[in-house]
Amino acid sequence: MLVIDTPEGIAAYHKLALKGALKLELVGLKRSGESAFSIIKREFKLKGNKQSVYNQYVELLKADGTLK
Repeated sequence: MLVIDTPEGIAAYHKLALKGALKLELVGLKRSGESAFSIIKREFKLKGNKQSVYNQYVELLKADGTLK
């Protein structure tokens, strides 16, 4: 079993969970509470519609090494 217990690991997991949630929102699923779209826009200062924010976010994750 993998245990993620470092601050860096937790942050990376959070970023990847947001990416997955936004991908599901793109195909029409909704979540209760604040949307992943609005969380990503606020935390990472991205602008645009859901698809463009998703594309920008994936590039951001690739640039910082979270996503390969």
